[in-house]
Amino acid sequence: MWLLLTMNRVKVKNRTGYHHAQPARFNKIDRVHFILAGFIMVTIMIVLRLFSVQIIKHSFYVNAATDAHALVQELMPSRGDIYVQDKFSENGLAMIAGNQTKQSVYLNPMQISDASALADNISTILSLDPKIVLERAAKENDVYEPLKNNVSDQEISALTKIIEEKKLTGIHWSPEETRFYPEGMITSSITGFVGMVDDEKTGQYGLENYFNKELAGVAGAVTRNQDSLGKIMSAGDDPEEEAQDGDTLILTIDKNIQYKVCSLLAQAVDEHEAQQGSVIVMDPKTGAILSMCNAPLYDANKYYEVPDISIFSNDAIADQYEPGSVMKSIALATAIDQGVITPATTFDDAGAVHIDSFTIRNSDGKGHGTVNMTYVLEYSLNTGCIYALQQLHNNEIWYDYLQKFGFGQKTGIKLSGENPGDISAVGTLKDIYTATSCYGQGMTATPLQMLQAYGAIANGGTMMRPYIVKQKISASGQKENYEPEIAGHPISAETAQTVAAMLVRVVEGGHAIRAAVDGYHVAGKTGTAQIPNPNGRGYLSNEHKDTFVGFVSVSDPKAVILIKIDQPKDVAWSDASTAPLFSKITQFLVNYMQIAPDKVE
Repeated sequence: MWLLLTMNRVKVKNRTGYHHAQPARFNKIDRVHFILAGFIMVTIMIVLRLFSVQIIKHSFYVNAATDAHALVQELMPSRGDIYVQDKFSENGLAMIAGNQTKQSVYLNPMQISDASALADNISTILSLDPKIVLERAAKENDVYEPLKNNVSDQEISALTKIIEEKKLTGIHWSPEETRFYPEGMITSSITGFVGMVDDEKTGQYGLENYFNKELAGVAGAVTRNQDSLGKIMSAGDDPEEEAQDGDTLILTIDKNIQYKVCSLLAQAVDEHEAQQGSVIVMDPKTGAILSMCNAPLYDANKYYEVPDISIFSNDAIADQYEPGSVMKSIALATAIDQGVITPATTFDDAGAVHIDSFTIRNSDGKGHGTVNMTYVLEYSLNTGCIYALQQLHNNEIWYDYLQKFGFGQKTGIKLSGENPGDISAVGTLKDIYTATSCYGQGMTATPLQMLQAYGAIANGGTMMRPYIVKQKISASGQKENYEPEIAGHPISAETAQTVAAMLVRVVEGGHAIRAAVDGYHVAGKTGTAQIPNPNGRGYLSNEHKDTFVGFVSVSDPKAVILIKIDQPKDVAWSDASTAPLFSKITQFLVNYMQIAPDKVE
């Protein structure tokens, strides 16, 4: 370091003092030392830099070099299939959601020589905005820019032709799996569909959404080498992580029942010019859902053509509505179970009941004189229903029974979009809400909740939890079975048998005679529910939601069925809309399920 600090001048003393003199004769030697020292310093710096690059940061620069010449590609798993029961098929199953191969078109911007020509020529074929093509073609240092999925063979053929004619570069395609629904409209309410969300495929609505993670599987990865132009070279011994295919679902749904139910429902909705409708069919002894359908129908293969996304909602589990007089069966079951009334208990019907400042009348506006509780159910008297609950002398008992029957809480069915309904007003224990809720106002329920409650009446007081997935099978073959589950025992077996007999009278001699099926004792109840005014005051005039719930046969119930039709235009009461549809569906079921007649004429 001394050489670096030595000045290249010397001081010479004369008579007048000191002054600077010209370099001494040995300054040439000092200059050599200075240059040598500089060379040594540069050498040391280079050695330190090489040590840092080759030793300390070796892995960093190796990875950087690899990134510059490698492309990590995602290996997509196959999405799991969904099957339903089909006794006419060889293996007893039928696929309702699977996969088919189409093409995925993408750009390699590093290979594109003329972006404008590319955009002009392919945008029409792929039905894309040319601006989108130009925007993605302009991505610098990018070797993969997705352009369009689910491209048909016809589109690929047209692309191939135009690429050859115009000598276009940088556009490619590769096969990809796309979701396919063989039954189209018939099962869309259950399956939902797979669509794009933030450039990723994901299940939306129904089973596709609820089981999205299980159905989707786990992606793998493979590293591909590429040259400076982004061209993929041979993989060789590239590191690879295998994809794990998605699980397969086996449902309780019966394909043939589903087809018939959906077809009849769609016809009824059209016939009555209704806004929409729902049907659910369940085995009351197990809770297995045999059919679930909503109308209008939509094709899950073409979900993007649906003009109103509200059609995607599964109203059978999502619609929280005031159910109307189908609640009277639950109210009378509660009073009978508590021992405060019997079917023969009578009361004097004046046609109206006064509670606080409110007056509640029968739907026909008439008084029926002295009548018993069976008559109350047959002719759906609001006054009689209120009388039955008043005999409890405790509003909390009614609220507790509602909860035991499953109202105000989700059933837990494995479908996305289920709602819990609302019985909070009844929970205030005010007389007016106890009164109105007994005929299905001032509370809300979903169709599935109502079906579950009637299932308890059909199944001797034991309420089964509705379920729709029977089995889940992993790609490795591991099976997970879903077994029937008891949801509760809201009423005794004796009460259930008594109420079932009363419901038979409703069909054979009351408001629901259009629901009858020759040769069978059918139990059921109609409900014509007013629709609350959106402004919060009262109810809409001439607007109603119609419901029918029933089961067959009464001696050995095999199916409990709920039908809901919203805002039919040509009828005023549920007995003219849902009851006839119930009869048609039940007639099919007794034949298809080979249910033996139990009625002696």
